[in-house]
Order: sequence, then C-alpha cells, then structure tokens
Amino acid sequence: MKLSPAEFQNMKMDKPIAMLTAYTTPVAKCLEEAGIPIILVGDTVGMVEMGFNSTQSVTLDHIKYHIGAVRRGAPNTHIIGDLPYKSDSDRKHALKNAKQLLEAGTDSVKLEGPKYDIIKHLVENNIPVVGHTGLTPQTAESFKQVGKKKVEADRILKEAKKVEEAGAFLIVLEHIPHELGKKITTNLSIPTIGIGAGSECDGQVLVINDAIGLGNKWPPFSKQYAHVNKTILSAAKEYKNEVESGAF
Repeated sequence: MKLSPAEFQNMKMDKPIAMLTAYTTPVAKCLEEAGIPIILVGDTVGMVEMGFNSTQSVTLDHIKYHIGAVRRGAPNTHIIGDLPYKSDSDRKHALKNAKQLLEAGTDSVKLEGPKYDIIKHLVENNIPVVGHTGLTPQTAESFKQVGKKKVEADRILKEAKKVEEAGAFLIVLEHIPHELGKKITTNLSIPTIGIGAGSECDGQVLVINDAIGLGNKWPPFSKQYAHVNKTILSAAKEYKNEVESGAF
C-alpha cells in the first residue's frame, strides 16, 4: 500500500522511516518487496550510475527516465523525485518541472536549500514537497560535513524550520553533526530523514549503490550491507575464463 504524505507525517516520533534511492526497475522491485516505504529517485544517479563528477550535470529528462523505470518496478511505493540543478530556479519553472516529474510517475518532489517561496508555491498547487538542508550537493563546494560551527548550525536549524513553515511534509538532513540532527528533529513537527545526520532523526536514507557496495568509493557515513562490486567482478572473471577455455 502506497503511503501518503500525511501518513509519513504521522510516523514522526512513532516509527522510524527507512528510505533508499533507486534508479532501475529490478532494484525498485527488490525495495518494494523488502517493504521499503519510500524510494528516492535522486540526482545522485549522475554520480553513481552515469559517471558525472557532480549532480549538476543531471537533467530533468534523466530524472524522468529513471522515475519511469522505478515506478514500473515499484508500483505501490511512494516515490520522491529530485528536481535537478537549476530546474527550480523560479516559481514558474519549478511548477512546470515538478508537474513533469509527477506525470513521469513520482508522488512528490524534493528540492535543495532555502527555497521557501518555491516550496510554498508548489504546495499551493497540490504538489507534495520534501525539503533538503545541511549539505546540499547541487551547490556545495565540497562534501565535508557542515554545521560544526554555531553560526552555521543556527542557519541550518532556521532553514529547516522555514522549510517546514513553507509546507514541506518531510525534510532530508545531510552530513551534519549528530547533535544538530537531533536538535532539528525535536524542533520540527515534520519527520526528518537523515543521511549522515545521526540516529536521532525520524528516518534514514542511503544511496542504494553505497548500501550494496556497488562502486569503489563511499561516503564516510554510509554502511555497506553487501559488496555487489566484488560479486560482479568475480562473475565477469569466471565468465571470461569459461569463454576463453571453451567451457561455456
């Protein structure tokens, strides 16, 4: 059963929310079968699947393509679609592009940073919105932890509160000190989803490639629950040897 924004809000401080990213039909199918209640089709696809150096190269068409693939694999799961870099630069374009993501199969959209007016505009037009503060990869100069200094921590807390006031039903907190994640969580009435923000958040999200060990470099806050990269390498080598020896 696909959960609604209101149902996710009711889970705050009650039941932790497990979120993962997905970009393909087979993976999305696995996540739905596993009972993952919410899937993010993030612009991280650009870095972990497409070979880009940053998420800035990801286009709306890229996200729409992957949303379609994920929806076909997980027809009964709430899907969040990322609004790519500069696709939400003003209210008019943000609304137009958000509608395209919904038409592609997403249930809600996520945007990064203090874009309160745009969040409010989308919500007023019946588009559920997920906010994102802390480290914001689309505009970050590095991927170091943010919020260590008091002035920065205060800014992030203020930003989170304003994102909630603008109408977001969830907010992602990325790569901030655990105490700050806890403070924001207790100060908001909407659920917080942490990624490198501590266990005190209302939920957690990981990039699927990081979680399953697909790749060769992962953020320091990510945990590998499998090592798929090694499995692929081993299978490819075994196949190559069988072909070359005539066994296959």
